[in-house]
Amino acid sequence: MSLFRAALIAAATVALMVPLASGFAAPSRTNTPPTPPPTSFKEVPSAPGPAASAPSDYVIGPQDTLEVNVFQVTDLTKTVKVESSGTILLPLIGQVRASGRTVKALSEDISEKLGEKYVKDPLVTVTVTESASQKVTVDGAVTQPGIYPISGNTTLTQAVALARGTIEDANLREVAIFRNEGEKRMAAVFDLSQIRSGKMPDPAVVANDVIVVDTSNGRRLIRSLGTLVPFLYLFRPY
Repeated sequence: MSLFRAALIAAATVALMVPLASGFAAPSRTNTPPTPPPTSFKEVPSAPGPAASAPSDYVIGPQDTLEVNVFQVTDLTKTVKVESSGTILLPLIGQVRASGRTVKALSEDISEKLGEKYVKDPLVTVTVTESASQKVTVDGAVTQPGIYPISGNTTLTQAVALARGTIEDANLREVAIFRNEGEKRMAAVFDLSQIRSGKMPDPAVVANDVIVVDTSNGRRLIRSLGTLVPFLYLFRPY
C-alpha cells in the first residue's frame, strides 16, 4: 500500500512540474535582421581625369603600341608597335602606314584591305594601348612632376590630374602652357581656379606641351611671363 501511495505522489509531482516548467520557458524568438533599403545612386558632377583609352581622333605616332582586333578572327588580332618608319606589319595585308593617321582612319583602312581578298565584311577595331609619341610635361607646384602620355581631346585640368593634382602652395591663378608652333616658342597663362569653378573654359593641350604651375611663394613664373598675364588664353611668343 505504501508503494502504491508513493507512485501516486510521484506521478502527481511530475504532472505539476510540466506546466510549471512550460510557464517559465523563454518565449521563442526569431532574430531576423531587418531588410536593408535598396541602394540609391545619385548623379554627381564628373571629375576631370584622363581618358581611359585613345579616342577615334587620336593621331598615331612612331613607337605607339596598338591592338588591332578583327572581330571573331583571332588569327588576325594582333598587338603591334608602330615602327620608326611609321608603319605596322599585319598578317595577310603586310605593311600598313599608321603614323600620322587617326585611330578611326587606320581601322577603316585595315578593314578595307582585309575585305578586298581575305575576310567578308571585317569589323576592325584599333586601340592605342601605349602612347609613346603623344606626351606632355607637367612641372611646378604639382604632386608628381613628370612626362605623361595623353590622348586626343586632353584638357589642362586633365593634364594636371595626371600629375596627381596641385600641391598646397600652388598658385592656381598662374598656370602656364609652353608650346612649339613651327620654329616659334609660344606661351599662355591660365587661371586654373576659374577653370575648375566653370567660369572659364578648359583649354586643350597638345603633344609636347609643357605645363608649369606657379607657386604662391615664388614669383619666378610671374616675372618671366608677366607680360603675358593680361593676355589670358592667347598664345604669344615667348
